[in-house]
Amino acid sequence: MTPGAVGVRLDCDGPVATVTLCRPDVLNAQTPAMWRAMSDFSRDLPGDVRVVVVRGEGRAFSAGLDLSVAGASGPGSFAELATLPEQECADRIAEFQAGFTWLHRPDVVSVAAVQGHAIGAGFQLALACDLRVLAADAKLSMAEVTLGLVPDLAGTKRLVELVGYARALEICATGRRMDAAEADRLGLATLVVPATELDATVRDLAAGLLAHPRDAVVEIKALLAGAAGRSHAEQQRAEREAQTRRLRDLAGRGE
Repeated sequence: MTPGAVGVRLDCDGPVATVTLCRPDVLNAQTPAMWRAMSDFSRDLPGDVRVVVVRGEGRAFSAGLDLSVAGASGPGSFAELATLPEQECADRIAEFQAGFTWLHRPDVVSVAAVQGHAIGAGFQLALACDLRVLAADAKLSMAEVTLGLVPDLAGTKRLVELVGYARALEICATGRRMDAAEADRLGLATLVVPATELDATVRDLAAGLLAHPRDAVVEIKALLAGAAGRSHAEQQRAEREAQTRRLRDLAGRGE
């Protein structure tokens, strides 16, 4: 277990790792220190982990950026970032993004277990995961615009991929909140369940993801993740190449 001294911890149980935001008193509001810790988790992850579950303690997944930190004058604050040269500021944000983008790793499937508020950085953390299980009480919002900011934690491309450009623009430019039922209609939710069933549903989903050979799941994730950027012919070629690798591996002829 990686301790949650900065408000987030990593627990590993065999092939399942759980990232838990553990600041329930502030609805798991996020800080730059938490993002750095989450980035480190990618390096700490044991090699046998196949599923990463991301969750929040208490009644919310994450209410977003901790404005008491961002609005102060210390490291990671708006004031400090604004004083940096442009490239240095962009590099600092890239470090923050790494706390989210490691959940795209090709060798794991990431699952967000979302209850209550998933606002701003919380919404983007859910979007960073491959799959999202929403409790019926979930409320999602890309609220950065209300602070005069843009979503910058790797959530915009995932949002466009899931709901399309026009709907993504409407969600981001208005900052409005949507409930779990709407998120389900838009394709943002993999499953929506009663809040009391969230943990059990995520456990069942993890078990389903672990039920089949790891290498086959890794190949499938890569095929699907790259499909949008390929032509039909390129995707068919990728399928042929992936299947050839699987057949050779299953026959004991892999390199």
